[in-house]
Amino acid sequence: MSKAFTRETDADDDEDIGLPALPAGGKNYITPAGYARLRAELMQLIDEERPKVVEVVHWAASNGDRSENGDYLYGKKRLREIDRRIRFLTKRLEIAEVADPSVHHGSDQVFFGATVTYADGAGVERTITILGIDEADNLRGQVSWISPVARTLLKARVGDVLKLVTPAGVEEIEVLEVSYPKSGA
Repeated sequence: MSKAFTRETDADDDEDIGLPALPAGGKNYITPAGYARLRAELMQLIDEERPKVVEVVHWAASNGDRSENGDYLYGKKRLREIDRRIRFLTKRLEIAEVADPSVHHGSDQVFFGATVTYADGAGVERTITILGIDEADNLRGQVSWISPVARTLLKARVGDVLKLVTPAGVEEIEVLEVSYPKSGA
């Protein structure tokens, strides 16, 4: 049977590899900067990248035999990837709840968007920023608000000693410092 008449699976169309799913009934909290980054990516895909790939696919299709045409096959594959990412970003932006962390500037209590310094039982200090699941980057010290450490820290205050459940067991952590970005930063 020709490839032209087979349907490729769309089972993972709505999932993006590497990003966790939203908790059931949970909100998709995101900072204004994170929302702007996702929206910019969506607009770049729609306005720039997708039209270029469509043009390449159109040109490749006009060359004749599509079954052995690398430009055509790669272009169609890339179009599916772009369309999948566009659907994902559109859905995430539709349900996004923008929360500006600067409204808590000066507070010593941990809320979404806080940068928190805490110490574990051995006295090792760590600093993390609690962000939305679509914008958190572990390599930059950012964690998702649904992560175990963030859930433990949320609503705590400076000086609180908390119990963090880890795969290695329960660990006590102490909140040392809480900060928020200034308004307009």
